[in-house]
Amino acid sequence: GPCKDREIMRHAPHKLVEGCLVAGRAMGARAAYVYIRGEFYNEASNLQVAIREAYEAGLLGRDACGSGYAFDVFVVRGAGAYICGEETALIESIEGKQGKPRLKPPFPADVGVFGCPTTVANVETVAVAPTICRRGGAWFAGFGRERNSGTKLFNISGHVNNPCTVEEEMSVPLKELIEKHAGGVRGGWDNLLAVIPGGSSTPLLPKSVCETVLMDFDALVQAQSGLGTAAVIVMDKSTDIVKAIARLIEVYKHESCGQCTPCREG
Repeated sequence: GPCKDREIMRHAPHKLVEGCLVAGRAMGARAAYVYIRGEFYNEASNLQVAIREAYEAGLLGRDACGSGYAFDVFVVRGAGAYICGEETALIESIEGKQGKPRLKPPFPADVGVFGCPTTVANVETVAVAPTICRRGGAWFAGFGRERNSGTKLFNISGHVNNPCTVEEEMSVPLKELIEKHAGGVRGGWDNLLAVIPGGSSTPLLPKSVCETVLMDFDALVQAQSGLGTAAVIVMDKSTDIVKAIARLIEVYKHESCGQCTPCREG
């Protein structure tokens, strides 16, 4: 999941800064906090440079873009804990506390960072906002299909010939996505065993389903999985599926913060 956001901060950090300004102005916010996992050191440095350039150009600060509107952007680096992907755990971490989820309500929209109303959004969501403003909502909605419109960053990894992160329209067929952008399955499509379509927390899809399934929210729910972060993990027939799932379980066991009894005790 974070790999697609990493590509934005690595190659187009100014888009994220502009997106923060657009979203902030629309909501009447006074500041944006970009929370970055600790492993993404270079990406955090890139973003910090882009923010500094924006301040020097007068696009951020007390008189952002010469509008009289005050807006600041801050970079906060975490330590890489998986649990800090949960919005209230992320807020706790920004405040310098242990990254553990809060009880809700109150929700972040009422009581968020430092007690202020807060909107927590994904890097990809914020970064695309300026383009939508320039080209219009109808343009963006023209991609995909009804209820599943727009574009999406897909991160394709695993047993493919060309692992990559690519922006595609929603509802693209999974098979087309893999063959068009990732060079196909290693050893050919017939060597495919299964695909995890939306990151390690989403149920895998057998090859028979992968043949026709569309990459959008509704289609993957119907296939008893989910789009999640759109991190596509391809597994060929050399994969020991039991060992693969066991390894994912170990990751979640390790990353559990231990706060909630079902997660801690099972």
